[in-house]
Amino acid sequence: MAVPATATAAPQPLYRINGGDTLHISVYGERDLDRDVAVEPDGGIAFPLVGNMNARGLTLSELQKKIADALRNGNMLPNVTDPEVTVSLVKSSGNSFSVIGQVKQPGTYVTDTQVDVMQALSLAGGLTPFASKSRIIVLRRDNSGVQNKLPFDYSAVEDGEKLNMNILLQGGDVVVVPQAGLGF
Repeated sequence: MAVPATATAAPQPLYRINGGDTLHISVYGERDLDRDVAVEPDGGIAFPLVGNMNARGLTLSELQKKIADALRNGNMLPNVTDPEVTVSLVKSSGNSFSVIGQVKQPGTYVTDTQVDVMQALSLAGGLTPFASKSRIIVLRRDNSGVQNKLPFDYSAVEDGEKLNMNILLQGGDVVVVPQAGLGF
């Protein structure tokens, strides 16, 4: 008797905070520390009794721990020895990327989930007949502001090869789809 195969869903990557996001931060039992906080373009946030800190690239639970540790170590809440901090995503405007060049709907896209290169190209309506499938690149700035070029070979990924090229996009990434050259 054959055992039916069961599909197991791959775990979804955790959302990473981006500049432009809005977060709701609260500390249990401290009503004055319950507020919405805007993440600055550089990833910085300001929170009472903690001051300024960088939230960019952190998951919500990592930021919760970072704020709780800062409150615990700051001794600003003498009646609270183990602060319970909750961080939730109110608005994910910072998780945007652009797709330009030889796609049917170039533009900037905002999502509240992580998107890989193939999904981004799909959101942009797919490639035009003039697109160079092998010369697509992702432009990404590192933390120091230097722009890097990450190659993406659509044909290889489409065939199930070089799947490591199908990276998750980060806020601010630009997917560039050049036109194919004639006679190449």
